[in-house]
Amino acid sequence: MKIKKIIAAGLTVSMVTVLAACGSDKEAAPSGASDSNQGTEASPGNSDSAKEAQKSSSGSDVTITFATNVVGEKASALEAACKKFEEETGYTVDFQAPGESYEELMKTRMSANELPDVFTTHGWSVARYSDYLMPVNDLPWASDIDEQIKPVITDAEGNMFVLPVDMDIAGIVYNVSVLEEAQVDPDEIKTWDDFSAACEKIKAAGKTPVHIGGKDNWTIGQFFDWAAPSYYVTDAANSQADALKNGTFDTATWEKVAGLLDSWVKAGYLNEDSLTADYNSDIQTLADGTTAFCFYGNSAVVDARGVNADAKIGMIPIPAASAKDEPSLIAGEDIAVGVWKDSPVKNEATELLNYLARPEVTKGIAEAAGCKTGITTAQSEIGEIGTYLEKYADVETFPYFDREYLPSGMWDVMCATGADILAQKDGAIENAAKTMEQNFNDKYTN
Repeated sequence: MKIKKIIAAGLTVSMVTVLAACGSDKEAAPSGASDSNQGTEASPGNSDSAKEAQKSSSGSDVTITFATNVVGEKASALEAACKKFEEETGYTVDFQAPGESYEELMKTRMSANELPDVFTTHGWSVARYSDYLMPVNDLPWASDIDEQIKPVITDAEGNMFVLPVDMDIAGIVYNVSVLEEAQVDPDEIKTWDDFSAACEKIKAAGKTPVHIGGKDNWTIGQFFDWAAPSYYVTDAANSQADALKNGTFDTATWEKVAGLLDSWVKAGYLNEDSLTADYNSDIQTLADGTTAFCFYGNSAVVDARGVNADAKIGMIPIPAASAKDEPSLIAGEDIAVGVWKDSPVKNEATELLNYLARPEVTKGIAEAAGCKTGITTAQSEIGEIGTYLEKYADVETFPYFDREYLPSGMWDVMCATGADILAQKDGAIENAAKTMEQNFNDKYTN
């Protein structure tokens, strides 16, 4: 699998937006998000009571705050690892997973320079958090970081700031049985036109082609993170990647991206409750075979299997916008963990980071995420997910769109304008493009 990492000099400061899904992971999911914006409310910073409990490494009572954007099985696996670390060391780990409020809470903490001792970077270890994180280059496991993820987590000076517990390499997940019943061959989906044709067959078979849980609005941003590169980046002959990085946003192209989503709404390819359904309903319908496609990474496969152990879930590359282009995959940080450089318990926090880097610990967390490990000393057993990653090993891979090509704050804009499209507001496509351009220009120059 080829990772295509495009770095533009001088844009590091401006390229500081969030994921869902991650990303998720988004994230944010954020960004992904990427699928990273759910959870219970909790502040990711050092509370006053936590600070009072923190002492130097010579003290017997140490509390390490650990904040993460991840949710679901991934958060459970991280928390379980922290519990075992507590048993081994006698330290206390204050584990916090605030869900979709994570980004705003972290922004507040950054402005006050009061960050959690340990935290996940939801795709932004270099662009957003590098000024706040301790470099990890000299830690014992740094030389074991997989070469596929190194370009994503390394700055221009060669510094790395996180432990990449896993690697987020994603396409579009789908229910195998639904496609089989609709007589859709996933290997024949090469372009968005092919994808729409598949959706028409699935709709005719009585199933929902695409499910979006827009109540958790990061799920809307997931679509744009998946679709936008095929219009702006992946086609080498028409790529606008350099233009975006140099501060030029083409509204006509965004109208095409927004128009794709709009066409699916009008054609009835989305669930009717796309504005009131949430991520959990996405996973439920994917797992029970009433939905064909969801725009999430591999953790969605793990979550779907948690709902229905017998569910057959696959993955296809992201279709191209043009028949002259090829399908692609997206890649980035998923569970990436760093230590706040000004932590009052930095030594103990580093101990926790080293603990998470143990092969058996990394392996377990990566398996909960449904992803390959980020260090070569551990190999996750992820079943069919691994089979699909091997199948598409030669598919070109690009960074998450919002993380790489948009300035800070654009993720929320994508989500909001997408919600207007789902609601079928008048002029939603044109307004989406104009709003994106205006915010791009404003945020790029600030």
